[in-house]
Amino acid sequence: MSERIPLPQIIAQSRLVAVLRAPSVADLPSIVSVLIENGMTVIELTLTTPDAIRALSELRAVWGDRATIGMGTITTPGQARESVAEGAQFLVTPITVPEVAHIATEAGVPILMGAFTPTEVATAWDHGATAVKIFPASQVGPSYLRELRGPFPDIVTMPSGGATIDDIPGWLSAGAAAVSLGGSLIGSAFSGDVAGLAERVRRAVDAVAKAKP
Repeated sequence: MSERIPLPQIIAQSRLVAVLRAPSVADLPSIVSVLIENGMTVIELTLTTPDAIRALSELRAVWGDRATIGMGTITTPGQARESVAEGAQFLVTPITVPEVAHIATEAGVPILMGAFTPTEVATAWDHGATAVKIFPASQVGPSYLRELRGPFPDIVTMPSGGATIDDIPGWLSAGAAAVSLGGSLIGSAFSGDVAGLAERVRRAVDAVAKAKP
């Protein structure tokens, strides 16, 4: 295994990742703008959005000096290679795919690899994951992470999948390096409620600031 890529400082500091499952790439620029202007500095696009790869390079050209933008919902080595080639600053998977971790690590790109069971968590970490994405986190809660940290005290983790703004303090106090927020953060922003999105982003950032170290 190549040397593990460390968690980017911007993720370690912000402790938040915004996940954008947009209906169309045309919906992304305005939403990304609201996120960044209100303090969200780590953004995960997803391959469930058609042409998300193209949007990645375009958004980085505009916002690259103010945010870190990665690509998620990666399930195959081919998707990983294409995302790296287009400038993804980190990769995220919903499942444990060792070859994707190897591709990311060889390219020097952080990889947040999805896992759920203790065996999957250990496998993802052993294959070089920068952090293990506990998914779907809403099915277990922070107490599950506390239990995992017993046998795995050194594994870097990030809950994802159903985590809410109100959950942030609990996950961080349980030992999560960051919290991934999708639908609970974005809400109906893709239908036009950008004011609501701005308010939720500010609440999420504030929740991190008030969370115990």
